[in-house]
Amino acid sequence: MTSPHVLIIVQNLPVPLDRRVWLECQALVARGYRVSVICPKGPGDPDRQHIDGVDIYKYAPAPEAEGLLGFAWEFAYSWVRTAWLSLAAWRRRRFDIIQACNPPDTYWLLALLWRVRGVRFVFDHHDLNPELFISRFGHPTGLLKRLEYRGLRWLERRTFRAADRIISTNESYKAVAVRRGNRRPGHVTVVRSGPDTEQMRPIYPADPRPAEGIELVYLGIMGPQDGVDQVLLVVDELVNKRSRGNVTATLLGFGDCLEELRAQSARLGLEDRVTFTGRVDRVAIAEYLSRADIGLCPDLKTPLNDLSTMNKTMEYMSYALPAVSFDLVETRVSGADTLLYAPSGDIHTFADQVERLIDNPALRVELGRKARARVASELDWRPQAEAYVAVFDEVSGFSQPGPAVPAGEGRRDTADAQGRRYVDLDDDAEFDRYVTERRAP
Repeated sequence: MTSPHVLIIVQNLPVPLDRRVWLECQALVARGYRVSVICPKGPGDPDRQHIDGVDIYKYAPAPEAEGLLGFAWEFAYSWVRTAWLSLAAWRRRRFDIIQACNPPDTYWLLALLWRVRGVRFVFDHHDLNPELFISRFGHPTGLLKRLEYRGLRWLERRTFRAADRIISTNESYKAVAVRRGNRRPGHVTVVRSGPDTEQMRPIYPADPRPAEGIELVYLGIMGPQDGVDQVLLVVDELVNKRSRGNVTATLLGFGDCLEELRAQSARLGLEDRVTFTGRVDRVAIAEYLSRADIGLCPDLKTPLNDLSTMNKTMEYMSYALPAVSFDLVETRVSGADTLLYAPSGDIHTFADQVERLIDNPALRVELGRKARARVASELDWRPQAEAYVAVFDEVSGFSQPGPAVPAGEGRRDTADAQGRRYVDLDDDAEFDRYVTERRAP
């Protein structure tokens, strides 16, 4: 049997910046599949790329959406550009399976159009769009908002029903697919967005840092539902109200709220305490998460956030970074007892938990060690990759032996591709020293 060709559709992030999708691509390639991706361009990206065996087709993203008409235009524009590029991918080599990643829940129609050519459809369920709507706008009351919400529910149902198989990021999402999508549990597979912990692990940071300073870090998207404004309130509480003059914060990422957050930081007088990096790649993420002292998970308890797996939590854990989070159902599943928690929106208690870590290096070491051990043993991408590829083997009837994540030197490597030394995770004394100081010896 010839290798099946999988076309993966992503709208909300470029690839390979989208870590989950890129790990999926690599798992399929490792098991003999041909893989193409359609996604928006990032800054400076070309129209076409071929990276590590994956053909990537990119289009210029739509302007930032505002209001109902803005989002409708963004979805329609992206759908048409994706449909056109799917023709280009087909002309190069016909594909056998389409995988669509939401948001939005609109690509079921494209999958149905291709079904007449025998193409199967796998839905990779990344977001609960009805819950996202409620989290951003509240429960709909007026006629227009009720219609918008019902439209999202209708699109979600159509996506669930059109899919041959569904991949969910956690058990909460699977329950939604079974309950709201009326799908059989056997047609829904949980594939968590765990990191590849052999690649994502602490390095000795290159940049020097103050010996007595405490660096907080946030990694992620900066949208209305992500609670990044809570980070600034926590820093304000620590620096301006509790006189923690040695505290700084670095915010990694981008999103709709970035400029609003910069303005809020200025209003709070935190311009010399808070650094916004904008978009960062995996090389920079390793540097920042390896040098920071405490990770922050500011996502408020909303219908969306409570049921969503936060990638940032597991990425902090990969770098043995102790972290504080608002108390969410799925964050508890990921972090268990390796994180400190505060009630949602309780800035005072959140700051108290950060201060516990600042004042107690032994606790930072304990939680950093437990976090690294848990993410490597319980949440690593490798077993998730096997479950992911098994879905495509079932749909296509194709199967090739071998691991979905190729075995490499892994923990035997002493440095990453940039020549930065890895922290020796097996040297207990050195590991403890590193977690305490977050610097090279």
